[in-house]
Amino acid sequence: MITAYIYQHQQLKIIELSAEDAIPEDTLWLDLYRPDDSERDWLAKYSVEEVPDEEDINEIEASARFYQNSDGLHINSLFPQRVGQDVRGVNVSFNLRSSFLLTIREEDVGLIRLLRNYLRLGRIDVKTPQGLFLELFNLKVEYLSDLIEDVYTVLENVSQQVFESEELDDIFRMITLQEDSNGKIRLSLLDTQRSLRYMQKYYRHELLEEEIKDMREMLSDIESLMPHSQFIFDKLNFLLDAAMGFSGLQQNKIIKIFSVAAVVFLPPTLIASSYGMNFKHMPELDWFVGYPLAIVLMLASAAGTYLFFRRKGWL
Repeated sequence: MITAYIYQHQQLKIIELSAEDAIPEDTLWLDLYRPDDSERDWLAKYSVEEVPDEEDINEIEASARFYQNSDGLHINSLFPQRVGQDVRGVNVSFNLRSSFLLTIREEDVGLIRLLRNYLRLGRIDVKTPQGLFLELFNLKVEYLSDLIEDVYTVLENVSQQVFESEELDDIFRMITLQEDSNGKIRLSLLDTQRSLRYMQKYYRHELLEEEIKDMREMLSDIESLMPHSQFIFDKLNFLLDAAMGFSGLQQNKIIKIFSVAAVVFLPPTLIASSYGMNFKHMPELDWFVGYPLAIVLMLASAAGTYLFFRRKGWL
């Protein structure tokens, strides 16, 4: 799907294009969402270099994520995407050309939908492709900050449940999930930082003063978010160690109960074993009260052992 965002007469128009249409004049943003072969061929007619495919967009080498050629500046950036309780990373390809911003993506990105709504409602006033790029990254930094706050909130609840919950399976699953989410948040922060610095280097003589100020503020925000992300990692490690230690204590308590039970029933077992021997000359076998006396001795020995453990504070 090809969507063109056209800025004319102080108004923004959003038009869906097909592979037979031409790029309208005054196009500010051209967004290709899951382009098929015909749409890629259409874009190739307006490109000097080869159009990046899905494999190119997901490359991790810096040379493949940040480069420039005849079509302008290329930046492949990782965007966070909340899916239930999990956080996923979605790569988006940006191509800053002289007249418009080109984005190519294979997955839906919530921040791009948010930017589209802001543009439609007039909440964002941008007139240059560079300004539009910076507005999207500003939304991205704010969203990453919100995600870090969400992880903080979840960890506060988890830290209270570690020593209260008897079932630790959910606690371990939640800690693992938050560790994975925080890792993706931190990776996205680093990727955003690299993207902004690369753009700052490439457009240092072309950006407006206000755009340079916004970029510096975003870089400063990212620097301030990095320690929070590291603190979350430290807190996750502490909670994981605490949960594992508490799990070990619970297992020790169970083993202690079995050990005490075995010792408590050891004297009755000894008595029962003694009178279960089949020797011919056992005077107690002829006693009338032999059986009741053996029962009483077994109960008394068990009770005595139990009381001894209680007095010593071992129970």
